[in-house]
Amino acid sequence: MNIDKARMTELLRNGKYPRSAAYDPEWVLNGWMGPNVLWLTEWLAEAMSLQPGMRVLDMGCGKALSSIFLAREYGVQVWANDLWIGASENWQRIGQAGLEDRVFPIHAEAHALPYAEDFFDAIVSIDSYQYYGTDDLYLGSFVKLLKPGGQIGIVVPGLVREFTGPAPEHLTRRQQSGSVFWVDECWCFHTAQWWREHWSRSDEVDVETADLLPDGWKDWLQYEIACNEAGTLIFPSDEETLTADAGRYIGLVRVVARRKRRAG
Repeated sequence: MNIDKARMTELLRNGKYPRSAAYDPEWVLNGWMGPNVLWLTEWLAEAMSLQPGMRVLDMGCGKALSSIFLAREYGVQVWANDLWIGASENWQRIGQAGLEDRVFPIHAEAHALPYAEDFFDAIVSIDSYQYYGTDDLYLGSFVKLLKPGGQIGIVVPGLVREFTGPAPEHLTRRQQSGSVFWVDECWCFHTAQWWREHWSRSDEVDVETADLLPDGWKDWLQYEIACNEAGTLIFPSDEETLTADAGRYIGLVRVVARRKRRAG
């Protein structure tokens, strides 16, 4: 990194996320895999009832920053599940955080998870669930890993409003970096209302929350700019498109549901 800690701290200053502000800014900037995972985990946790000692599945945990955050802030045990980041790499980060007894890295694909039914007290997923959870049948099988009465919560990149036909031109326009924001996998982006209706079809859960992060696009843009200046982006920056969109279409969506208790 070519910037000092004071500059990193300033780039990440955001009063909406007081818990996240306590973390080493260099660690947070090096954790880039999309929007700021600590901010989004903190926002998600506000709508959930996480208690010390709970078993939590962090699905699509990336570099396990969210898993470490959950263990430290809420005293839960976390199974840090990811496909793209290896368990050994995440185990090193977990060890550096001193959380070997509370965070357990797992390498597994979303359709081949090695967990017992009714095992977890809660499931969370940050910037991951959209890639597999739009499948009409996925939630019904996935939620069986959760105890009856337990919560499942996700935060995903999404839409302020749905559009029909082609994506708006400013989302598909080539940026100065040469990259394009809206690629085919972005068709899994949807509104909070879409997700509410999608989950409400399942007889397994009751949806408790489905909302859009106020000015979430600004938080996304802030972290993108910070990581770009720090040189930690894995892909070219999407700052240009996020600025052009200015929250007209692109945002961050939170959904929380509770698995229904069995009759009798």
